Amino acid sequence: MTQDEMKKAAGWAALEYVTKGSIVGVGTGSTVNHFIDALETRKEEIKGAVSSSVASTERLEKLGITVFDANEVAGLDIYVDGADEINAEYDMIKGGGAALTREKIVAAISDKFICIVDDTKQVDVLGQFPLPVEVIPMARSFIGRELVKLGGDPEYREGVVTDNGNIIIDVHNMAITDAKDMEKKINALPGVVTVGLFAARGADVLLVGAPEGVRKFEK
Repeated sequence: MTQDEMKKAAGWAALEYVTKGSIVGVGTGSTVNHFIDALETRKEEIKGAVSSSVASTERLEKLGITVFDANEVAGLDIYVDGADEINAEYDMIKGGGAALTREKIVAAISDKFICIVDDTKQVDVLGQFPLPVEVIPMARSFIGRELVKLGGDPEYREGVVTDNGNIIIDVHNMAITDAKDMEKKINALPGVVTVGLFAARGADVLLVGAPEGVRKFEK
């Protein structure tokens, strides 16, 4: 099974958590694109979706799925999204696609976070994948210096502007053993919009596309 086939298997497996008449939280990325394709087969049963990125919104609308603004809903039953890394505590690094802030907002208004990944994304310690931080442009140099103090090697992601008009700093060479504490520290820095650590609000269900099929884990 190729990596893309494993992503597809995980994406389609998330369909079992979609309930009739619901509005579904939808994330961003290559694995989520498979979930969006799967969701099309149930589009007559759901009211629509809340999306975490312009790219996902366009894909959903192209398939005839209504997209609601997050401000129009009081809450969501489920949020389905991928991760760049996930550990045994279901803490994640997300934001490789630069949609981390909107992903965090949709996760916050959802009762259940369903993380869909292929088996290359499971790690013992977070941080091999560079940790994305969305930053207001005028704070770039300041935040870079602060991230060095926290033990990281920050790098400005050239040519990338988020859907919110901000920049991304990727933090390399940081082994994150206490994700919740690191999330608090980085989020507290003035000029940080959010950090791509999803630990305070981690995943509730993990669906892993693997060579032998989909492995399912629940908290």
